[in-house]
Amino acid sequence: MKYVSLKKQSKKEQRKFHLKNRRGWNGVNPTTKVVKSKKVYDRKKFKLSDYE
Repeated sequence: MKYVSLKKQSKKEQRKFHLKNRRGWNGVNPTTKVVKSKKVYDRKKFKLSDYE
């Protein structure tokens, strides 16, 4: 198989190359996680603790 530089390859072939080399998140959600402040009053927290 002959090597052809990436710039000279067709867009379709370039896309195949880039898709193959891309990595996944391995089950991790990439959205940022927000930690709730412990100072803020949360009604749901108290309701859940009453039933436990």
